[in-house]
Amino acid sequence: MSLPPEPRANAELVGHDDAATTLMQAALSGRLHHAWLIAGLPGVGKATLAFRFARWLLAGLPPPVSGQAPLYLAPEHPVFRRINAGAHADLFTMQANTGDKGKKEILRAEDARAAVRFLSFTSAEGGWRCVVIDEVERADSLTVPNILLKTLEEPPPRTVLLMTSSAPDRLLPTIRSRCRRLDLHPLAEDAMAGLLGRWLPELDGDQRARLARIADGAPGRALTLAEAEGLELQDLVEKVLGALPALEPRQAMAVADRVAGRRDPGAMPTFFALLRRALAAATRQAARDGQGAGFVTARSLAEWSVLWDRLGRLADETERLNLDRKQAVLTGLSWLSAR
Repeated sequence: MSLPPEPRANAELVGHDDAATTLMQAALSGRLHHAWLIAGLPGVGKATLAFRFARWLLAGLPPPVSGQAPLYLAPEHPVFRRINAGAHADLFTMQANTGDKGKKEILRAEDARAAVRFLSFTSAEGGWRCVVIDEVERADSLTVPNILLKTLEEPPPRTVLLMTSSAPDRLLPTIRSRCRRLDLHPLAEDAMAGLLGRWLPELDGDQRARLARIADGAPGRALTLAEAEGLELQDLVEKVLGALPALEPRQAMAVADRVAGRRDPGAMPTFFALLRRALAAATRQAARDGQGAGFVTARSLAEWSVLWDRLGRLADETERLNLDRKQAVLTGLSWLSAR
């Protein structure tokens, strides 16, 4: 496996030229909006684009480079190198940190206050000041968005907030309304094939194609699935759904043992994510066709929608509260097979 660089160190942008051009044109127009909400699937490239724009802006809006995607800055450029090292005085990065008592990663109020203080200062290098907030929906409480709201309402001059989100609908309307939204779409099949061919040469073409498919065109998600044995977990999901509506207790126990018995702590949330993805796809197909197929006929579409939400909350609470993973899988499977 050949992993790509972290977003702040990634000089490559694939499949999002239109979004990058939108940011570039906004900056060159002299009317750059002070806050951007970059939305899209997990792993689709939101943080990569945010850091790419921040580098380009802090480097003084350099002209396009032939053969490169918009907003390109060479890795040997001093601004690129300082941002990669976390040492640029005019860039503040706010990312989720692991919470107390095993809770999942969250954005903390003290970091939001530090971001606001940072923006209140003048630029150290006489240009822009940027704040990148990755996965802004991961706030520990309403305190974080309320801290940011004042800055969004009255932004200091020559400052820009670049917020990424995989679930923008979970944000407060007051936050969304003060941002310009930029949606990143899933990568095309050929773009995914090229990236995964470079990153996962140890897999054969069929395996990479299947990874791209269950990752829904998000290359970072495909890598996460590859690291978490996503193809094997997808096999388990398909076996579970194939056995519905009468999943036997021994089958459920075998699935729970295989999921919870893996060394990777991400196996359980990955299993639930793949399970919910399959349920959502089957439900959408049934809604379009007007009739269900296979396991979908066991419930109404409204019931499947409620169950999809319950499974998401179950996985979230299990991770956040560090609950028993095997029991969580058994509970979820019991909901699926209940009449």
